[in-house]
Amino acid sequence: MARQRIVMKTGEALVEADEAWSAAEPEVVIGELDGPVGHAIANLIGDQVKGHSRVWAILNSDVQVRPATLMVSKYTAPNARYTNVLMGTVQAAVANGVLDAVRAGDIPRDAVDEIGIIVAVWLDPAAGDEAVAIDHRILFETHRAATAKAIHKAMAGEPTIDWLLANQEKVGHYFHELGLEGRL
Repeated sequence: MARQRIVMKTGEALVEADEAWSAAEPEVVIGELDGPVGHAIANLIGDQVKGHSRVWAILNSDVQVRPATLMVSKYTAPNARYTNVLMGTVQAAVANGVLDAVRAGDIPRDAVDEIGIIVAVWLDPAAGDEAVAIDHRILFETHRAATAKAIHKAMAGEPTIDWLLANQEKVGHYFHELGLEGRL
């Protein structure tokens, strides 16, 4: 029986530990490499932008994960320290999160060579501050968990439209609420 094509699925997640710099909030797009997602991946990897480098999710140099996963920063890398954390700890965490999603069955194992993933990554600007002591284990775990969670939500179609309609008035955007309270 042929597998059902994945044209385009989207998802996002937020995972954080106690420290503000630990927050991971990836947004993912998942789909066939011969469709719009594959075309987007090819365009992104071939159109590098200073401060927003696009890199493959890798376990380590020379070990790219499957499905092919392109990581894109949501924040302009301000310095070498930030870039090294992004292209080290976070890049490895995203790669591990993708493999966790395959292992969990969220990504069909028989589709790993036919689909691609784009992960827009949030790394707190504090990661570039030399005065901030970052625990790379915590940062790795939050980004790994958030990547797997975002992929799960994308593939499961979560939140559903029924949940969204039922909870629309109960869910407030964090920064909007801070603005209403005069704390922004």
